[in-house]
Amino acid sequence: MKKGLTIFLSTLPMLLVLAVTACGSAASAQNSVPPSSTAMPISASATPLSALATYTDPFAYCSAVGTIDTPDSRYTGVAMPDALIQGYLKAAGLQNNGEPMDLLRTTTSWRCMDKAVYVCNIGANLPCDSKADTNKNPTQAMQDFCKANPDADSIPMSVTGHATIYSWGCAKDTPRLLSQVSQVDAAGYITDIWYQLPPNP
Repeated sequence: MKKGLTIFLSTLPMLLVLAVTACGSAASAQNSVPPSSTAMPISASATPLSALATYTDPFAYCSAVGTIDTPDSRYTGVAMPDALIQGYLKAAGLQNNGEPMDLLRTTTSWRCMDKAVYVCNIGANLPCDSKADTNKNPTQAMQDFCKANPDADSIPMSVTGHATIYSWGCAKDTPRLLSQVSQVDAAGYITDIWYQLPPNP
């Protein structure tokens, strides 16, 4: 009995060391496991456009989407309805211009702003497909024009670009901004060339 007790006491320090080491390893392993039950769930993705309601009428579509520059896949009607062309001609006072409908279908575009339908026609080189150019810094083309035409009263829109909202001239060989000639709507387009159409009866 005495001999067995002596052996146990002699091995006790080693047993304590092993126990402490095992506890430390278990704690480290527990800390390295990433929490799973408390993690925040990943939010669901936005509903695809293909799953949303579709519209064949531009007025109903714009009423639903509010503001959009180009109709998306939710609009499934005719790309350029004749009703919108007729509405544009009336709004612009061009009912009797004699321009073929086939041509008007390719040169007219529409968009939505504040739930209303807006229509524009590029027949007079109007920038329906671009937003207003509000840049007050002259372009290289303007600088080249003024160097070739010093003191010109005005720089033509073929040089300034049709989307600019300013008129430009030349002070000797340097471009200078003269005045603002167009306004910009809430969506960034030139107001003078876009016509709001009344909704269908």
